[in-house]
Amino acid sequence: MSDACDVVLGLSGGVDSSLACAMLLEQGLRPLAVTFRFQPCDDDAAGSCCGAGAVRLAARVAARLGVEHRVVDLRAEFERLVLARAWQQYAAGRTPNPCVDCNRLLRFPALARLADELGAPWLATGHHARLRPGTEGAGLLRGADTGKDQSYFLYGVEPALLARCRFPVGGLHKEEVRRRAAALGLETAGRPDSQDLCLDHQGLGPGELLRLRFRGERRPGEIVDEQGRPLGRHGGVHRFTIGQRRGLELALGRPAWVCALDAGAARVTVTCDPGRLLAGGLVAGRVSWLDGERPRDWFAAAARIRYRHAAVPCRARLEGERLEVRFAEPQRAVTPGQALVLYRDDRVLGGGTIESEVRP
Repeated sequence: MSDACDVVLGLSGGVDSSLACAMLLEQGLRPLAVTFRFQPCDDDAAGSCCGAGAVRLAARVAARLGVEHRVVDLRAEFERLVLARAWQQYAAGRTPNPCVDCNRLLRFPALARLADELGAPWLATGHHARLRPGTEGAGLLRGADTGKDQSYFLYGVEPALLARCRFPVGGLHKEEVRRRAAALGLETAGRPDSQDLCLDHQGLGPGELLRLRFRGERRPGEIVDEQGRPLGRHGGVHRFTIGQRRGLELALGRPAWVCALDAGAARVTVTCDPGRLLAGGLVAGRVSWLDGERPRDWFAAAARIRYRHAAVPCRARLEGERLEVRFAEPQRAVTPGQALVLYRDDRVLGGGTIESEVRP
């Protein structure tokens, strides 16, 4: 069947990619389904995105739909390109977004390599995002279901690869995806959404899980106030993120939030003033620009500074490989390591990795 394949689909064992496979068939395409092994785990828990159970489920979905299914082992690449990079960021006091790196460095390039081997022009996934054909640049748009939109995780994918992509469920709301999957008799119809369990397992936060995995040095240090006065001790800056309140184990008699991390000094700074968490803007590096020619001056956009964050009005400027952003209203907990993504209406302009905040 693979000799006649014209689209390679990433089939994860979830409902979105399962219905995407069915929709490609409805469109007259001939998909080959591939499931990537990213993690050396056999977790069959509901919502696991990497377990052996998900691989078996994907195989059953492919069999029901009558498409060829392959499993490709990318565990070594995932360890090197995604997890090791994430640990380096946590150890440096930043909070990475491994899903962005996975899509940019591994998932979509791997789909493209297989498609090229098979002579298939198209790639497909179950992401909730859309593409606008015939436009300059990649034409990446938000998914129709704003609560499930995943365009934030795709801004770093090479424009040439995005131009080959199809996102069949991107125009649907999640309830419609589940309803249509159930009507087709797909057993994934009621499966819970992936919870990214490969980076948060057995009660460990992702930073500590990665420290153990890579045998990183445990560097305890001081928790201090903004004047540098000691307030307590901690087990490593990799356990903390900007704006964090829980887990500080401080008896101050009032709320406190993490406002700065200094990995070199193993120091966590906290504040009791929530206004201290507000930033007037930010600087981002490692820029990926999707919307045609890069602007030469300040331009209006809407900025999303984390996945569960509504895009807010801003002005932005490209300076070499950096993005400067100024918010219309101060924003809380701008976090180095997280992705900044810029939008204009539903269109993704580009983005980068947050390096620092700009004070109001």
